[in-house]
Amino acid sequence: MASLQTLSKSFPGWVFFCCCFCLPLLLTSSLPLKGASNAHHSCRLRKINFQQLYIRNRTYTLAKTASASDKDTDNRLIGQQLFVNIRENNRCYLMKRVVEFIVKDVLLTEVKNQYPYVEEVAQFFASLTSELSSCKFSGKSEHIEKNLEHIKNKMEQLGENGKTKAIGELDLLFDYTENACTDAPKKGGNKKKN
Repeated sequence: MASLQTLSKSFPGWVFFCCCFCLPLLLTSSLPLKGASNAHHSCRLRKINFQQLYIRNRTYTLAKTASASDKDTDNRLIGQQLFVNIRENNRCYLMKRVVEFIVKDVLLTEVKNQYPYVEEVAQFFASLTSELSSCKFSGKSEHIEKNLEHIKNKMEQLGENGKTKAIGELDLLFDYTENACTDAPKKGGNKKKN
């Protein structure tokens, strides 16, 4: 306590305190710099969203459970084909749209009673789309709409197994959304066995 009182009475002590404690806090602040554009940041998610081990485990467990029931190993809904003709700055917007579709047309349907953790995982993905609510595409959206329509058509073609396949690929949805929407993509994340 005596050393703290001595430190507080001396000017160099205050300089030391500010340099060691206050300056790092200011430098790591998430506040935008004056004059900086927020357009890029509206299509970005915080990396911490994907670092929650609890929800990652729930998502991967749900995907693994559904994948065991998926008899179709030839088709893939979530994969690199999503990004064909999509500029990098529009990939997060595309993933937002894919997530919205999967939540609304798959997770919040009758399947929520067939698999464990569906409601928790749906809530997580819905929170991501909510956070991306101001994310817009730049340029023309025809490729985005075409690629999204491709997923919807493939699910329809697969019939009853379409929703099972979509749930079985939630781990991929998680990884692709993380890679497209965070500033520091996960390395080696987009692999899945057939």
